[in-house]
Amino acid sequence: MHFLCLSDQLDEGRSRGFSVDDTAVFAVRRAGRVYLYRNRCPHRGIPLNWEPDQFLDSSASLIACGRHGALFLIESGECVAGPCAGEQLTALDCLEDSQGIWLMA
Repeated sequence: MHFLCLSDQLDEGRSRGFSVDDTAVFAVRRAGRVYLYRNRCPHRGIPLNWEPDQFLDSSASLIACGRHGALFLIESGECVAGPCAGEQLTALDCLEDSQGIWLMA
């Protein structure tokens, strides 16, 4: 397991990026649950974010690729709009406990 952050460092409707053993990942909190994905767009294999910790669209309801505008469902990582429609982000197992948020590896 790899510790990512304290629970209160990922607010509801927010996202945050991390690097774990040279692998870029990001977490999103929605409806109290944490979703964790590899920070790699399936379209071109590039990072999704332009700015640190900015992985959501303006409504904070979808994950957005800042490079070409693809939109992904937070709950599943499925691309619902853009050049990689039908593909999905690589989901990672995570755990949230009293100590914080962890990548299960």
